[in-house]
Amino acid sequence: MKPIFSAILSIALAAGAFASDQKNKKDDPNQIGDRNVGKCLNFYSIDKEMAWGKQLADEVARESKLNDDPILSEYVNRVGQNLVRNSDAKVPFTFRVIDGDELNAFALPGGYVFVYTGLIKLASEEDEFAGALAHEIAHVAARHMTCRASEQQMAKAAGIVPGILLGPLGGWAARQAANAAIPMTFLSFSRHDESEADYLGVQYMYAAGYDPTGAVSILEKLDALQKTQPGAVARLLGTHPMDSDRINRTEQEIQRILPAREEYVVSTSEYTEVRERLIARDAKRKAQDATHPVLRRRDADGKVDDPGATSPDDRPTLKKHDLE
Repeated sequence: MKPIFSAILSIALAAGAFASDQKNKKDDPNQIGDRNVGKCLNFYSIDKEMAWGKQLADEVARESKLNDDPILSEYVNRVGQNLVRNSDAKVPFTFRVIDGDELNAFALPGGYVFVYTGLIKLASEEDEFAGALAHEIAHVAARHMTCRASEQQMAKAAGIVPGILLGPLGGWAARQAANAAIPMTFLSFSRHDESEADYLGVQYMYAAGYDPTGAVSILEKLDALQKTQPGAVARLLGTHPMDSDRINRTEQEIQRILPAREEYVVSTSEYTEVRERLIARDAKRKAQDATHPVLRRRDADGKVDDPGATSPDDRPTLKKHDLE
């Protein structure tokens, strides 16, 4: 029995040493790219994860209103790819911009990241925007989506969660992603996932040369909006839970693991120009929409709110000019 016990003890010690080594690497930004941060029970190979993500991303692109400004799209992709090069991610990334006022961004399995224009408007400096992108990249690097999907498959197999069907999702799920400003309901992240994405994200920002406190700044803006306009970020908090300690924890982790530098990238003139271009373009679109003819409808009592609209039914009516 002694040899068996000795072998078990040796394996346990080796496993403990490996776990300790991985933890030390996770705390060291110099180890970025040479460490495995996506350790979990995972039934998805990298290839399967990428194929699944592409399927979902194609559905989201069909169901949402993608921004058609090539200058904005190229810039967002360039910032994103710079962060990816300084991350632990093992997959290629694609970044797309969705026209919408949601203060959100979301990642899909396999490296597909969607950013809403509302988030770009909120982030007044480039490091704040980079902080949001780095957070989503971290979710992919840590394989949070497929880890959660694998957990749910295990629960289903054990009979704990009857009725949950996982696997490649079709158009309905992608419509939920596009219309509700979230990846999918089952991709809602746990507080542990959020903490890990915050933790890894500030390291990726630091490695790319950004001021990591930009991640804190964008969180503070979202927190302030939640207090003054509770509905503004409700959907965001549904998929990215935030507690009162999240901002403080991120600040403490920056101080603990990231050596101070003399210089950081806080913002750039290019980001300012691209953001102002977006704001001006949206303002112009809204002004044009305000000058378009407005359809009039009858109210519940059958009265038309426009005296010139005299349609005998409930269909929309247009005011007509008096020919006399």
